[in-house]
Amino acid sequence: MKKIFIILILLPIASLGVYFYYINTPANKNGGEVNFAIVKGEGVNQISINLKEAGLIKSKFFFETYAWLEKVESKFKTGNYTLSQKQDIKEITKALINGKSGEEQTMKILEGWTSKDMAEYLEKESIAKQDEFYNVIGQPHVDYRKSKLPEPKDFSSEFEFLKDKPAHYGLEGFLFPDTYRIFRGAGTEDVVRKMLSNFDKKLTPEMRDEIKRQGKTIYDVIIMASIVEKEVRKEEDMKIVAGIFWDRLKIGQAFQSDAGLSYALDDKVAAHSVKDLELDSPYNMYKYKGLPPTPISNPGVNAIKAAIYPVYTDYNFFLNKPDTGETVFSVTYEEHLKNKYKYLK
Repeated sequence: MKKIFIILILLPIASLGVYFYYINTPANKNGGEVNFAIVKGEGVNQISINLKEAGLIKSKFFFETYAWLEKVESKFKTGNYTLSQKQDIKEITKALINGKSGEEQTMKILEGWTSKDMAEYLEKESIAKQDEFYNVIGQPHVDYRKSKLPEPKDFSSEFEFLKDKPAHYGLEGFLFPDTYRIFRGAGTEDVVRKMLSNFDKKLTPEMRDEIKRQGKTIYDVIIMASIVEKEVRKEEDMKIVAGIFWDRLKIGQAFQSDAGLSYALDDKVAAHSVKDLELDSPYNMYKYKGLPPTPISNPGVNAIKAAIYPVYTDYNFFLNKPDTGETVFSVTYEEHLKNKYKYLK
């Protein structure tokens, strides 16, 4: 009798687990885009049949069950869609209800944007809600070993360059800045996957080989690139600054980069106060030596190349002119102080 009681308890739990598996798992995580149409008069049963035949869902039953539970059976809109086999049932349902998946829109991600900048932009453009975006990529600053938040999606099985990224941090640094064409109603995961795929193309085999030859990790290089991206504008200056920071890392000198404090404090201050410099944060590169735990922005290809192919000089200090953004380099600290007095006063 006891065994029967336990079975009666476990069966619904197991069924619930199967349900969540099917609605959250894409039909083919390595699949591609598929043209799909809903014709006037088609109900949820016929739509589910067509989706299954197109390889867009694994189960007609669970698609229909999800539509029934969400009370959207009558909300599917006729029209032509471009869907992805990498989308799960929830994402496909959202697209078919939205009714605009076949229409494209532009998504412009700027170099040096943080994941917070992206989240705000995506919500403003009605591409993805901020919380949905963070659920996929991870919250900025968060070490998920010390957090009760649900961990973000792990893309490391799809993208080799993420293998050395610590699993307890989000995707900051790898969301490649570019102009994208996306379909309205595209799932948040698909939007993120498009950015990661672009990163995968931009980080060439030659660049990866050079990183390996130097005995560095891709993750460390992207952290460095993210700092360089926030510090200087010109490509040639980026290479020199990267050389300065790699030298400082080698000799154990603090980076003294305000960009890290801006990331921690969520501001855009070029030079922080004495009080700010005492902030107890691993992103405070005045207080702590070495690389911060994560990238502090999403760098473009020039900053990434600078981190991989730095130019080593006798310079050890630099500053940017407030009016033009021009980078001024100096060898000694005394020379640096003179430049600060000359350009920053």
